[in-house]
Amino acid sequence: MAAALALASCGREAKFAAPPRATDGFAPPAQRSHIAVPVEARLALFREALERAVPRQLWSIDERGRTCVRSSKVKLLVVKVKTPTLKCDLQGAVTRGRLSLSGRGADFVVTMPLHAEVHARKVAGIARETATADAQVRAVVRLDIGGDWNPRAKVRIEYGWTTEPGIDFLGQRIRFTDKVDHKLAPAIDKVERTLEREVARLDLRGEVAKAWGEAFTSLQLNRENPPVWMRITPDKLHYGGYVVEGDAARGGRLRLDLGMTATTETFVGPRPADPPARPLPPPSPLEQGAGKLVFFVPVVADYRELEPVIARALIKRSARPFVLPGIGPVRARFGKVTAYGTGHGKIAVGVQFSASDAANRIGTAKGTVWLTGTPTNAPNSRAVRIVDLSVAGATDSIGTDLLLTLARLPEINGLIADALAQDFARDYDKLIGKIDRAIEQKRAGALLIRARIDAVETGTLVAAGQGLYLPVRGTGTAAITLVRRPR
Repeated sequence: MAAALALASCGREAKFAAPPRATDGFAPPAQRSHIAVPVEARLALFREALERAVPRQLWSIDERGRTCVRSSKVKLLVVKVKTPTLKCDLQGAVTRGRLSLSGRGADFVVTMPLHAEVHARKVAGIARETATADAQVRAVVRLDIGGDWNPRAKVRIEYGWTTEPGIDFLGQRIRFTDKVDHKLAPAIDKVERTLEREVARLDLRGEVAKAWGEAFTSLQLNRENPPVWMRITPDKLHYGGYVVEGDAARGGRLRLDLGMTATTETFVGPRPADPPARPLPPPSPLEQGAGKLVFFVPVVADYRELEPVIARALIKRSARPFVLPGIGPVRARFGKVTAYGTGHGKIAVGVQFSASDAANRIGTAKGTVWLTGTPTNAPNSRAVRIVDLSVAGATDSIGTDLLLTLARLPEINGLIADALAQDFARDYDKLIGKIDRAIEQKRAGALLIRARIDAVETGTLVAAGQGLYLPVRGTGTAAITLVRRPR
């Protein structure tokens, strides 16, 4: 064997070529994402608008010469006497108190306290009689979102007098409620139109159309090392109804459940071109739960980061000689290490080194030995191991057989495999932390966007030309809150 190696080392150069270098990137398949966010607005905004729109005095009462007490026959002893018809002037007003606004599922409930005060003047010589009354009027408003994304309101009235207005006079009751429904109509109409207008002032259609147009874009998930982008191509917009919760005085809210179905693609490297926008579609039913956020991002290890790791491991081991059967101790000195993707899920590692035996019987062998292997990991594990690591050949070599024999030693083979067994945990934690901070809170005009990552799943490693990729799928929650009144 020594003689064969000596002959091999006498000036023979390698005829091997380095493994082919792949140039492909990581191209995860496009996937369907269902992103739903609850859009919220404080009920206090609507209550304040109602207070401005509905006047304090709802109507006035001014009736001259009204019949207050009709003529009737009264028996006095044995004689029937006809009492006269009594006329009077009625004057007064109906006012409202402070409005309250609360929620009841899909209903806005506007409660309007009414107070009536009516004066009867010039009744049978009596200068003045006064009557008061109180009522609680409830306007129950239900909204609907049309196919054009504009809101429409429908109102029904529920009210009852706690004290019906009237005057007891000469044994008769003078009532003043006969025209209440008619008189309340303008006020209720204001409630209906105001709520419809105030929801319209949220500019739901405008905001949806703007968001829809701007959603055809690419979002940066990581700025550098490496830059990662998610390109979004919306397909449908969904409306899942709304819920009115709580009381305006105690932080009650209107929550609209909106959602979007989109195709999401992940790119590593430069920002991809935005997809062409399409017109705003009509709303479709929302089937997914509101607040669900789904994203996909790869954790990437650059091959250049693996090179010094391998080199340090080999240099450290080269302090001691390697023992070759039939030759004895062989000293090896390691130089430059080159790593890259070589296609078919494999990576190539080139190790530049020189070797000579202790007795100098075979001279010095120099060159670059190439190995190939397949990086792999278990699902939901960031620990990488290399399988099927084997010597592919040597280039620019003198004494090729000696170099190949050295490279095939289980010890050297194991050193390189261990160095390649990169644990992605650190890179993974750093990237997820960056994304979590990036989406934690963003202000966009009148909207405050908050998101949180709740869970992540890791896939199987992919060795591509541009690096080692660990696919990560994350899920979380997202919410959009209206933080100021849109104008």
